[in-house]
Amino acid sequence: MSVIYLLITISIVVAIAFLVAFIKAVKSGQYDDDYTPSVRMLFDDEIVKENPNKIIQTEKQKSI
Repeated sequence: MSVIYLLITISIVVAIAFLVAFIKAVKSGQYDDDYTPSVRMLFDDEIVKENPNKIIQTEKQKSI
């Protein structure tokens, strides 16, 4: 029975540690920017699509 009390105590301590870490992350502003990552994903695709076309065009021009 004493093992259960020990496990409950350890789990409460771990839960409090995670809560403190979460509150610290929120107060430091880690979760403030939630719009830019979604927009960045859209712009990354366009950049990747443009670069291979330019490489293919330059290779075609070299072979001609």
